[in-house]
Amino acid sequence: MVHRTRGNLIDWDRLEPLRKGPLREGAFTSPLHSERVAARLGLALAVAFGTCFLTGLVSHFMQHPAGWMHWPASPSWLYRLTQGVHVATGTASIPLLGAKLYAVGPKLFAWPPARSLLHAAERASLLLLVGGAVFELVTGLLNVARYYPWHFFFPMAHYWVAWITIGALVVHVAAKIEVIRRGLSKPLDTEDAKPGSLSRRSFVGAAVVAGGIVTLTTVGETLTPLRRVDVLGQRRGDIGPQQLPVNKSAVEADITTRALNPSYRLIVDGPQPFTLRLDQLRAMTQHTVRLPISCVEGWSVQATWSGVRVRDLLDRAGFDPSADVHVESLQTNGRYKESFLRTPISRDDRTLLGLRLNGADLDLDHGFPCRLIAPARPGVLQTKWVAKISLATGGDG
Repeated sequence: MVHRTRGNLIDWDRLEPLRKGPLREGAFTSPLHSERVAARLGLALAVAFGTCFLTGLVSHFMQHPAGWMHWPASPSWLYRLTQGVHVATGTASIPLLGAKLYAVGPKLFAWPPARSLLHAAERASLLLLVGGAVFELVTGLLNVARYYPWHFFFPMAHYWVAWITIGALVVHVAAKIEVIRRGLSKPLDTEDAKPGSLSRRSFVGAAVVAGGIVTLTTVGETLTPLRRVDVLGQRRGDIGPQQLPVNKSAVEADITTRALNPSYRLIVDGPQPFTLRLDQLRAMTQHTVRLPISCVEGWSVQATWSGVRVRDLLDRAGFDPSADVHVESLQTNGRYKESFLRTPISRDDRTLLGLRLNGADLDLDHGFPCRLIAPARPGVLQTKWVAKISLATGGDG
């Protein structure tokens, strides 16, 4: 067998002895390696991965909004829902992807590896699809576990690789649409499975059930009624100071001395600037709200917060009602030492500088002396140890 590529002869027959292990002829004999199985697993994976991608976009643009984006303040659980679904569908995709790769294994090692330049380009595109999918799921899982054995900035890498992977998926589906249609049109099992082996139907069912089990045993991080079966979840929503988890403690943020300093002053820098001591903040009209704190790792907890409405501070300082607001922390290092508030969230009655949590003064690890808490907002933007509120002049706001 000889193929010509750009005028160069490639004698695949001479390379035949190099085919060892999974590359050898006849290495794949299982009936599970079929387009029927691959098509059904691909459909399930497309639904899970596609949902994960769309909810991931919501998370990204909530954290890094474009200039024209103004996210609604209601429902207050918007981010809790979208990020919970994002992590749940990403987790469910792991066993589905493993089963899908097993089903199409022979195609990955097809011989000859390239019949033409066009075929070579098609095979190369699979590297983007498979590599991107594996990268997204592995790094996403490690992010949930808050383990980062790499030097790149995870959110941006995760975002851009997601686009590459989805693009490769669209191209792959377009190229294989007839194969997919044919695979879905045929029944899974047309003959009995060999004794002691799985049938195609059982294999697909096992993959779907495995996805359901890992989701059920992790989604309790978001869905409180399922917390009892959350045996594989990375975080317990009721463990931590004041029954609330902590991602970054005061010690880790190197903030303890500044946060406990008796000379603390909140600076509100508007057209009519003023400063407030902690006792003056406590003397202002206090408001209590029930809002979730929702983290990018997928966990979220509903809590009771009390404090001063941000809109009252903005009105007192003479801010324009449509102005974007910059919130700065006493923390001097780290990516999330500041955040931005846009309307309508900045003017929502539930957006507070929180002073109390679940009926007690705010714990140091939760942002004492005061922290931002607002509806429908990622936890990384709920700035802790707030030092200053001012007019936003740039950045993500």
